Amino acid sequence: MIDLRSDTVTQPTVAMRDAMARARLGDDVYGEDPTVAALEERAAQLMGVEAALFMPSGTMGNQVAIACHTRPGHEVVVEAGSHVLNVEMSTMARFSGVLPRVIAGQGGVFTADQLEAVIHPDVYYLAPTKLVCMESSHNAAGGRIWPPDGMLQVAERARARGIAVHLDGARILNVQVATGIPVRQLVHGLDSVMFCLSKGLGCPVGSLLCGSRDFIREARAVRKALGGGMRQAGVLAAAGLYALDHNIERLAEDHENASILARGLSEIPGASVWPQETNIVVLEISGRLGAPELCRRLARNGVLASPAAAGTHPRRIRFVTHLDVSRDAVLRTVDLIARELRPSAV
Repeated sequence: MIDLRSDTVTQPTVAMRDAMARARLGDDVYGEDPTVAALEERAAQLMGVEAALFMPSGTMGNQVAIACHTRPGHEVVVEAGSHVLNVEMSTMARFSGVLPRVIAGQGGVFTADQLEAVIHPDVYYLAPTKLVCMESSHNAAGGRIWPPDGMLQVAERARARGIAVHLDGARILNVQVATGIPVRQLVHGLDSVMFCLSKGLGCPVGSLLCGSRDFIREARAVRKALGGGMRQAGVLAAAGLYALDHNIERLAEDHENASILARGLSEIPGASVWPQETNIVVLEISGRLGAPELCRRLARNGVLASPAAAGTHPRRIRFVTHLDVSRDAVLRTVDLIARELRPSAV
């Protein structure tokens, strides 16, 4: 099968499995796992911050950040298509007791002026705005990159108003590879950032939440409250260390394969493709055939893909390239979709 549903479906390589098998272990709840400690130090250095915390998932990393930056009754500014708003099970309300204040961005991005327009004045009967969450690359916008200058402007405007800024950087290393800008420069000035190991970096599980030492100290307690304290987690952290050593620059291959996929799909009659910047391609189809039926037909022929936006748009399909998808697989996918979208097939 050619699995283009997500870059979360990657399998650890033999070399990564070997690193996991050889990992030195301890009890991380006691702070005694040397491999976890090494991964957290490495992540903090990569992001240019004081400390980091190993998380079971990106969702937990985002939600721990929200809990640390806010208190019940506060508002969190988010973009309308953001992951933290739409597919994290309303946890900011369930666990932190905060309300999202939504901005309808363009391609997953909003401006500093748009932020300014939704910040409440300091009036006692209005919910205080205490956190801004940005996302780059933006999943639901098709892997779009938040322009670094625009991100900095939003962060500066928030900071001037005493508001913290968190980045859902699940795929921020894709942004580094696509732009050539070091990730520590991309996230400079933010209060916290989460990035995933389990997507394009090819690890079986795990994310890192990064920030100041005081922030991470509080985050460790919140992680435990959410059930995220892990014991001999070094067996997982070893995969992360291997990925940071070997799998960052190879993300360029995924971007190139996504570009080939996007160009091929755009030449098919009845198909259009969103602007592609990283490893996500969003296809829109016209005609009688909808996205769910096309996905079923593709699956019968050995290609897995998912309707975009969790199936909320009946004519959009998302494809995600990753280390287990070859160039030949991408070309085969284009040929198969072209065949399925022929007028006689539809």
